[in-house]
Amino acid sequence: MSARLTADFWVRAYLTRLRLADIPAFVTARGDATAGAVLVKCATLDGQARAFQRSFDLMTGARAWVPLAEGPEAGVDAAIARQRRFDPDLWVIELEDRQGRTLLDEPGLSE
Repeated sequence: MSARLTADFWVRAYLTRLRLADIPAFVTARGDATAGAVLVKCATLDGQARAFQRSFDLMTGARAWVPLAEGPEAGVDAAIARQRRFDPDLWVIELEDRQGRTLLDEPGLSE
């Protein structure tokens, strides 16, 4: 069994990567510091947005970021609010990037 990063540590590292790439990001909901799940919302500043959640493949043990919702930003916000009602320990990170960059496909961010 491999060691896992705490949610708080992962969020801080992710925010640092975003800052180094000049992508504005904010924690809009703080979850459990050790084991909270994380959602990432990317607003493209044209009224559209996408939200991602981390998924776990039971067959391979791999983790990947998958879309939770996409479309008008208000609809994505509603989907995030529904998830927060089910899981109050959920972290939500919102970023703004006209190109839709999240860096979630970079090595180290799916673990």
